[in-house]
Amino acid sequence: MIPGQFTYHRPSSVAEASSLLSQFGDEARVLAGGHSLIPMMKLRMATPQHLIDIGAIAELKGIKRDGKLVTIGAMTTQAEIIRSDVLAEAVPILREASGLIADPQVRYMGTLGGNVANGDPGNDMPAVMMAVGASYRLDGASGSRRVAAREFYEGAYATALEPGEIVHSIEIPVPQLGHGYAYEKLKRKIGDYATAAAAVVMTVSRGKVASCTIALTNLADTALLCTEASRAIVGSTIDSSAVVAAAQSAGQLMQPAEDGRGPAEYRASVGAVVLVRALQRAYARANH
Repeated sequence: MIPGQFTYHRPSSVAEASSLLSQFGDEARVLAGGHSLIPMMKLRMATPQHLIDIGAIAELKGIKRDGKLVTIGAMTTQAEIIRSDVLAEAVPILREASGLIADPQVRYMGTLGGNVANGDPGNDMPAVMMAVGASYRLDGASGSRRVAAREFYEGAYATALEPGEIVHSIEIPVPQLGHGYAYEKLKRKIGDYATAAAAVVMTVSRGKVASCTIALTNLADTALLCTEASRAIVGSTIDSSAVVAAAQSAGQLMQPAEDGRGPAEYRASVGAVVLVRALQRAYARANH
């Protein structure tokens, strides 16, 4: 199918984009990379009357580090994340996760802001952003505000974005030097959403886990922050008892949908598997 009719807008500033969103309200949708919205429009699952393309807004692009804070513009592509020396040094889990998103063609167009703002439980970056403690700067007609990634997601395709707001940038505190990280993803084929995926960020002191954050992708209506599972790992050497306790705790939060990727029981089972793999890889990196 092809999309329904719409009016195309290409603002040159955030203020102009916010004004258009306020003017057209529910009849408008923001176009970033387009890899989520355009397929939905083709299937008539989304029928915006006004399409607001933010690709020409220069201030929404770029990666910079200021001391212990990294800021990434919402229109920065996954390919740019992969190529960034700043991110490779400061927040390497982003490069790892971006490299597992879809395929090269998609990564050259797909943006970080689009990935985190859509509220799709199958998108990879929301869990990663939870794991690294990121915050989103949201800009609208009334000004700017910041919302933690861990508080941004309210349900499938439901977020804390207010009418007229867009994601301006993503702010990430730089993890401790020598930290361990891993994004472990199981998918049926290249280009598919995750059947299940796990993001882990941890620090290790004298062979034992000193801190740990775990978040999961596509195992519920939103990315899952697994606080109790993380606590089960702290103080351990990623021994079998700690890993089993963490997997069991995370499993209590999982509510995967039954779909073409498998029945719910299977997806929860492989969710535990990818979590264990992510914990082991993150520990190895922090303890090398």
